[in-house]
Amino acid sequence: MARAVGRGGLVAVALAFLLLFASPAAAAGRGMARTEAQERAAYDLWLARHGKAYNALGGEYDRRFQAFWDNLRFVDAHNARAGAHGYRLGLNRFADLTNEEFRAAYLGGAGAAADRNATATGERYRHDGVEALPEVVDWRQKGAVAPIKNQGQCGKKNKLCWAFSAVGAVEGINKIVTGELVTLSEQELVDCSKNGQNSGCNGGMMDDAFAFIAGNGGIDTDDDYPYTARDGRCDITKKARRAVSIDGFENVPRNDERSLQKAVAHQPVAVAIEAGGREFQLYESGVFTGRCGTSLDHGVVAVGYGTEDGQDYWLVRNSWGADWGEAGYIRMARNVIARAGKCGIAMEASYPVKAGPNPGPSPAPPSPSPASPVVCDRHSTCPAGSTCCCTYGVGGMCKDRATCCPASHPVCNAKARTCAKSRNSPDTVEVLLRFPAKRQRGSLIAEELVDSVFSI
Repeated sequence: MARAVGRGGLVAVALAFLLLFASPAAAAGRGMARTEAQERAAYDLWLARHGKAYNALGGEYDRRFQAFWDNLRFVDAHNARAGAHGYRLGLNRFADLTNEEFRAAYLGGAGAAADRNATATGERYRHDGVEALPEVVDWRQKGAVAPIKNQGQCGKKNKLCWAFSAVGAVEGINKIVTGELVTLSEQELVDCSKNGQNSGCNGGMMDDAFAFIAGNGGIDTDDDYPYTARDGRCDITKKARRAVSIDGFENVPRNDERSLQKAVAHQPVAVAIEAGGREFQLYESGVFTGRCGTSLDHGVVAVGYGTEDGQDYWLVRNSWGADWGEAGYIRMARNVIARAGKCGIAMEASYPVKAGPNPGPSPAPPSPSPASPVVCDRHSTCPAGSTCCCTYGVGGMCKDRATCCPASHPVCNAKARTCAKSRNSPDTVEVLLRFPAKRQRGSLIAEELVDSVFSI
């Protein structure tokens, strides 16, 4: 059975929840150390808040609770010195996963490309070390960023970040060039983009996604080709509906935060980072300065930058839903000592290139030409497809005198409304409507049709 919270325990759970989110330092000062019962009550409320349930009989509930309790103590210890760290941790939807489980389930989808095409490095955003750049950029305020999305869980692996990162960058440049924000289809990339290192739920690269979109002549909307969080068969019809196009893509000069800043000042940029640290998993708010390396395992979008309390930061759009981080975003330290940038953000940055309008809607297929009437002879015609009694001696009129049989199946069964190839033959077709031939130009009275009556 699944562990649930009873109505009678709501007050106790609410109190436990207050204890759960109280300041750790203040709680310790008041001697309010949490008991295991309080922790379990708080965990039950957390489960309800996140819509989760586990089988208590199989031991899964206890395993998840232990991970939650361990993460809670980690969050408490960190937040007791949140002022010194500059950012806070929280019990988000990953709070009952160990860090190993988190990394296995959600990361590894946008690793470093061993064969990244150096010739694709663009020069338009290379910073010369002198050029002045805006102090603050936030593409959300300019309407170039779609609402936060949630890549969810794709089977046992959820390595779809590459698709969300690429789509976010394309949505941004399309808004900048055309003035229209169009929410695009990650699912089309999952199903159809098998070029390069792209492999659906098993991971991919933003550069390869850009190459697919450019080569396909565009990408469909999310409304028309919606996200399903699973690998699927490419829908060729929807793949041909190219709502938004790009001309190509370029890479930001590698390990150069100033060039990345220049690029982000002009458009949202797809970036790869290492997101596997425990602090990143449980990030809640502030400028992230936590531990991370350069083993790139996650694709996101840099949509701005700024400075808070003297700390420069990147504004990064994630794809883990709006209940992670700062409403789905994370601010990451900028202008750090390492050339690769915080968590490797400057190592594999790229952006789509677009100069003109999107392709127009596909032309409608031509309307079929009206069917020509059947010519009986040089004097008479019948409506096209409506009769088999048009020409003399061809076909036979049934007893009801309203239907007839074609010459290939001349034996009429009026009751069954079928025409047989021969008497008692199982080879039958449906009877046809009978219309008398009409004299062309209306100058003569129509000649009588020769009626051959057949019966079974």
